[in-house]
Amino acid sequence: MSNSDTSSGKPVKTNINIRVAETFLEDIDATWQEEGYNSRSEFIRDALRDAVRHPDLTRESWKEIAAVEHARRTGDSETFSREDIVGDDE
Repeated sequence: MSNSDTSSGKPVKTNINIRVAETFLEDIDATWQEEGYNSRSEFIRDALRDAVRHPDLTRESWKEIAAVEHARRTGDSETFSREDIVGDDE
């Protein structure tokens, strides 16, 4: 996979359409705003980029990472090692 460059040096962007349930879209919107993203598109691009760059992380791993991050941000965290979060097999 590659990014085609325009003469300005910026990657060419293509629109895609996806269908999601309204309730899921509400969750997405609440999350991107809560996380400080400028737009829904920016948030979704980051989520897709993470999925492509880290295909070895399972859905369960992402849930654990999200839970630890949420706990850290809300002050309910304890200290975790990298192995606690993603496992020992990396």
